[in-house]
Amino acid sequence: MKKEDFETKLEELEKIVAELEKGDLSLEDSVKKFEDGVKISKDCSKLLEDAEKRITIILENNGDIKEENFSVEE
Repeated sequence: MKKEDFETKLEELEKIVAELEKGDLSLEDSVKKFEDGVKISKDCSKLLEDAEKRITIILENNGDIKEENFSVEE
């Protein structure tokens, strides 16, 4: 099975949100979609967390390796 990337999962999550916002689904279908959305959201969070770890910057300083965490300015 092909591993889905973050963008694909995010698109899938956006579709679920749009379906839920329409309000055309039965209660059972809405709950199922919500469960699916929560799972996808957790998958996206995990992918972001993994990407953040991978973005850890390795600097070489006089032969010593110095690790700095990547952070986003808000």
